[in-house]
Amino acid sequence: MSWLHYVMNCMSPFLMMVVFYVNYFWLTPKCFVIGKRRYYMLVNFIMVVVFGIFLHNWVGFTNSLFMPIHIGPALRETSIDTFFFIMRDILSLAMSAAVATAIILARRIQHNEEARLEVEAARSEVELKNLRSQINPHFLLNTLNNIYALTAFDQKRAQDAIKQLSELLRHMLYDNQFDQVPMQNEVQFIESYVSLMKIRLPKQVDVQFTNNVNDTDLKIAPLLFVPLVENAFKHGVSQSEPSFVHIKIEYQESPSELICSISNSNYPKSTHDRSGHGIGLEQTQKRLDLSYPNHYEWEKGVSDDGRIYTSTIKIKL
Repeated sequence: MSWLHYVMNCMSPFLMMVVFYVNYFWLTPKCFVIGKRRYYMLVNFIMVVVFGIFLHNWVGFTNSLFMPIHIGPALRETSIDTFFFIMRDILSLAMSAAVATAIILARRIQHNEEARLEVEAARSEVELKNLRSQINPHFLLNTLNNIYALTAFDQKRAQDAIKQLSELLRHMLYDNQFDQVPMQNEVQFIESYVSLMKIRLPKQVDVQFTNNVNDTDLKIAPLLFVPLVENAFKHGVSQSEPSFVHIKIEYQESPSELICSISNSNYPKSTHDRSGHGIGLEQTQKRLDLSYPNHYEWEKGVSDDGRIYTSTIKIKL
């Protein structure tokens, strides 16, 4: 085959490229995507039909130039053959247009999905920061109420409690700004909080706090378990009946799992006492969903006899 013959036979892929890039750079992004579908269809229809008819005539012209004369009459095509050859070329050109459009749309979908994920991540980050900031006044209100009650009968202990509270606030002001803090700091925080809560509790309340977390590298979202501890003291303590609050934090290495288990006697507040409205547990649920999506289990509920409430969170680290 001569170079001229080869170049003339390249007309078919050349026109397919023309249709492809016209759609890729112009018709799809400038017409189809923005809603000018009729204009997109009309231009493509005219283009592929004109190119299809031209391509068939071009192939016939090329064959007449380079095909041996003695076999030409034997290959003379009928009108039906002409129709099917033209339709074949039109479909090939239309396929080029469809592929170009599909690529553009797929990229736009991918871009939109990436943008949506970025917006969702930013929204989640803002929501998580808001939730962390909302914990501070809620915790502070409960603690100040405890110290206020203490000042009525023991000023020395109230002063010690205020000093201890200042250490807790230091932890809240600094560590709460990070996404994660050392678990040992969080354990110390809960221990101090429990000590403050004991100030106003009657002697018949059994309060126990145990932990086996010794890994200095272990980290967790700050103040994650504090609302659960608050809830245990709020609904687990009776001023006249025997009651208890048991808090246990443990870490299992295989599989790597942090477990916070809290059980308390169940003395739910009356309908007249609606302070808090359960916002602590709701915040904990949202923070778990944002900080540990699909990596935690939370089992909570009242025992069959209605006397014990248990809440256990298992976080896979």
